[in-house]
Amino acid sequence: MEPRALGELYLYAWMYPLLHLSPKGDDHPVLVLPGFLASGSSTAPLRHILKRIGYKGHRWKLGRNFGPLHVALESVMERVQELRQRYGKKVSLIGWSLGGVYARELAWMAPDDVRQVITLGTPFRNYHLTAASGLYQVINGHFRDHIDADIIERAALPPPVPCTSIYTKSDGIVPWQCSLNSEAPQAENVRVYGSHCGLGHNPSAIWAIMDRLALPEDNWSPFDRRQHRLWAFPRPDQFYASAS
Repeated sequence: MEPRALGELYLYAWMYPLLHLSPKGDDHPVLVLPGFLASGSSTAPLRHILKRIGYKGHRWKLGRNFGPLHVALESVMERVQELRQRYGKKVSLIGWSLGGVYARELAWMAPDDVRQVITLGTPFRNYHLTAASGLYQVINGHFRDHIDADIIERAALPPPVPCTSIYTKSDGIVPWQCSLNSEAPQAENVRVYGSHCGLGHNPSAIWAIMDRLALPEDNWSPFDRRQHRLWAFPRPDQFYASAS
């Protein structure tokens, strides 16, 4: 199913002019974190449109994402703090798949530096159920052997900043139930149609990202699909304990 991502890239190019009609940015920095085995180049289409709309879009500059054994969270935090100091503004974090796990933890580590977190197909609960978990363990070993227990315990908890999980129920890598935020005052789930590997350039996902980034820093509100094309944003699912 994941070859659909090529079609989503074509759709991104076709709808590129329309994406410029999304809410304009306020020039604050946005750090985009790639998924497992991906590098910063995979986030190029998203970062490009971020810059064109009016944000300071940045790659993570840490090479290919093989997992936390190879790229320590402290290294990603240094990148966040570098952008925070350079622009004098809080940093929004967009994390694709495994990159979203980092983004959520970074928000716990430095809530005063992170403006909001947006994840794309991120398995922040039940990591072992993903199609990539076997390869992850070949490279890194079992995640419980190298990730602190407190990080594992709070991974599924919405971080202390506004948090949006964008997911698709036809994800071919991550079961969609693994990407649902539990109910919290500043946490939400936004559903789109598409593939896991296409979420970084899926036009609906990008539109939702722009809508979220445009929110005033101290005036967060949930995504209102009624203000957009309902066919592009089906009704999101809610997390229930039985889904874990």
